[in-house]
Amino acid sequence: MIGEFVHSTRRVLDPIDRISEVLFGLIMVLTFTGSLGIADAGRDDVRAMLIGALGCNLAWGIIDGVFYLMGSLADKGREISLLRQAAPSAHPQEALDHIKDALPRVVASVLSPEDLRTMQQRLGEIPLPSAPARLGKEDWLGACGVFLLVFLSTFPVAIPFLFMGSVGAALRASNAIAIAMLFLSGFAFGRLTGRNPVLTGAAMVVLGGILVAATIALGG
Repeated sequence: MIGEFVHSTRRVLDPIDRISEVLFGLIMVLTFTGSLGIADAGRDDVRAMLIGALGCNLAWGIIDGVFYLMGSLADKGREISLLRQAAPSAHPQEALDHIKDALPRVVASVLSPEDLRTMQQRLGEIPLPSAPARLGKEDWLGACGVFLLVFLSTFPVAIPFLFMGSVGAALRASNAIAIAMLFLSGFAFGRLTGRNPVLTGAAMVVLGGILVAATIALGG
């Protein structure tokens, strides 16, 4: 039963996570393409840049996937802890406070003490686990999704350098693709957060440019 409870509270990867991972991978690859000098760059320089960008996003995709698994395990641990804290005890008010603290603030604000006691009763019907929290199939799928989003976001920006002979033309095409991806990511973020999608998309282009410039300036 506890497995069903934990399983039902987490999606493989929510939309905000997807946008964040794409933006992360995109900014990482832009730090490589943005540092490429047009005037003196040859095919060897382009090849080194592509290998560096792919290798960097490969490494960060793996690291981000590991962090995702750690977050999943922590979430499950907190859920199991909530079950223990919500169990009937000598301090019933503390149990209700733990339940209220675990809820989103806007939801908790409209619940009465009777509502919380009903929740406590329902949570008390879930058997306490006999073993620590463990990772499941959806957690591993989520980690793979994180890895793929970070790694694959490299390719659209890198494609012009693979098929265009002129480094200058390839860089301009790559930058155009990057701007489009930043705008679309911002547009989607704006829709999800209730903001103006067009303005948010434009702001994301500016923010992405600032982050890339700062990363390059700091030697990233």
